[in-house]
Amino acid sequence: MKAAHICIARHGETDWNRNGILQGWLDIPINQVGRRQASGLAAAFADTGFSAVWTSPLLRARETAEIVAAALRLPPPSCHESLKERHFGAIQGIPKDELAELNPALFEQILRRNPATNFVGGESMDEFADRVLGAFVEIGARHRGRRVLVITHGWVMDVVTRKISGLARNAIFSTKRKNGESVWIEATEQILAAR
Repeated sequence: MKAAHICIARHGETDWNRNGILQGWLDIPINQVGRRQASGLAAAFADTGFSAVWTSPLLRARETAEIVAAALRLPPPSCHESLKERHFGAIQGIPKDELAELNPALFEQILRRNPATNFVGGESMDEFADRVLGAFVEIGARHRGRRVLVITHGWVMDVVTRKISGLARNAIFSTKRKNGESVWIEATEQILAAR
């Protein structure tokens, strides 16, 4: 069974990224730096031969994907609900410095990118990982033998990186993907693997 070759890239920068505000499912546009990062992704992928672009429906990812798809002369990006960032519940929209004062223990867990952290009103790690991994398996099945670009979010990339690295879902993964950073994977109907 042929695998899809999927490049996963984090969306361009937003003002909230720059100011350390947790976005989660809140819909924030990319800023000028984010637009330059999206253009940089397009330039880097000019000769990659993508057949499609997929994106989270959240504005920051969608705008990034639209810039890249237009520059590469590809059809408009397809949105997949399950590519959204983790839902951080009640702390979405709170600046990290405020959170550090209000709840230092929770703030420390976020800094460590601890996937086992529970967010009141948000998603559990299992809910989040099941949603994300299911999306990549589905996209892989639709695009067997082709190259696809997926524009998504930092914690989504963490889930995929844990999976392809053979790490448990609750493994601490303290490396944070930068805006505009990408990673390649191979996806079939059953598995995700590093490329």
